[in-house]
Amino acid sequence: MNIVERFLNYTKFDTQSSEESQTVPSTSKQLLFAEYLRQELIDEGFADVEMDDKGYIYATLKGNVDKKVPVIGFISHYDTSPDCSGANIHPRIVEHYDGADIVLSEGIVMRTDKFPEMLQHQGEDLIVTDGTTLLGADDKAGIAEIIQAMCYLRDHPEVKHGDIRVAFNPDEEIGMGAHHFNVEKFGCQWAYTMDGGDLGDLEYENFNAAAAKVRIKGVSVHPGYAKGKMVNANRLAAEFVALLPADETPETTEGYQGFFHLLGIQSNIERAQLSYIIRDHDRKIFERRKVMMLECGRAINEKYGEGTCEVEINDQYYNMKEKIDPNMHVIDLVLKAMQDCGVPPKVEPIRGGTDGAQLSFKGLPCPNIFAGGVNFHGPYEFVSVQVMEKAMQVIVRICELTADYYE
Repeated sequence: MNIVERFLNYTKFDTQSSEESQTVPSTSKQLLFAEYLRQELIDEGFADVEMDDKGYIYATLKGNVDKKVPVIGFISHYDTSPDCSGANIHPRIVEHYDGADIVLSEGIVMRTDKFPEMLQHQGEDLIVTDGTTLLGADDKAGIAEIIQAMCYLRDHPEVKHGDIRVAFNPDEEIGMGAHHFNVEKFGCQWAYTMDGGDLGDLEYENFNAAAAKVRIKGVSVHPGYAKGKMVNANRLAAEFVALLPADETPETTEGYQGFFHLLGIQSNIERAQLSYIIRDHDRKIFERRKVMMLECGRAINEKYGEGTCEVEINDQYYNMKEKIDPNMHVIDLVLKAMQDCGVPPKVEPIRGGTDGAQLSFKGLPCPNIFAGGVNFHGPYEFVSVQVMEKAMQVIVRICELTADYYE
């Protein structure tokens, strides 16, 4: 099976996670794909294949060297974003992309003026959607690349390497992917998440992240007799939003700039709930952002009465840079592997996060490498076949270099 066939098989599974769920994984449909992956690893001859009751999958490709070599790992998540449907995906391959706009389906066009990154892939074969769902390259492309790389190493014993561990997990998209990851069982000295973007992306700085729920209690009264009595939770929700800086949102920031992102509002007159994520690369500014949101809640309560507004904030992950800096050999190996594979590295901060951030704080240094997907979390997502193949080659070369590096 080649890497394209493998990836297309994966897109048949709806693995969308859910922020509203309290189960692990957050959706039972993720387990259907997890079981498929577990069986695939067994069929491909991996050792130590196991899946726990929460859907975390671990396996080993045994080394082929006599000397002691560090055990390293590669990790990808199999859930897709709650932001866009992942059901009934209809992928299509645009062969030898010519640089023109791509008609995904009737009335739905991926235009180069809106998505100029398309032009960087002229002459390549692009896998796109029909414009009604996401594609799932985030992060099923990463899974395909890891398994394909391990199969290559299995079939090419002349490429020397130590034991390689692989792991696939649920719920990364809702910030929970690493919470139940068993680092001790994984047994690696360091690892890499294959969850980055386009060709050459290498990331070991990411946002500090928190999720916030804002709950507002209103009082419903007949509008004809509401003066002095009604408390309209719809309006208070809008008032809360207006208290936060309008120029500190995802659509107004870039680079190292942080933001408050309003994910959704559910409201009526009696009750409203706002879901936010809070992001910043700077830990001190991140902490100030959380305080600001709490102060907004206090301001609502001071105006409308104690208990009107409740703000709950939970940290999700932190900037992995502080854990990677003392282990820069982990980065050096990737840079050398990219160079050897003809991939120009692009070392940039992640305006987001990966499981690697949490894993780094759990004692497993874990930077993030490109998987090739572009325009994640929406119907204009695409991935280049050639970039996926390059990612697979980089994985193989990292494994080989790790054995050489410690001679």
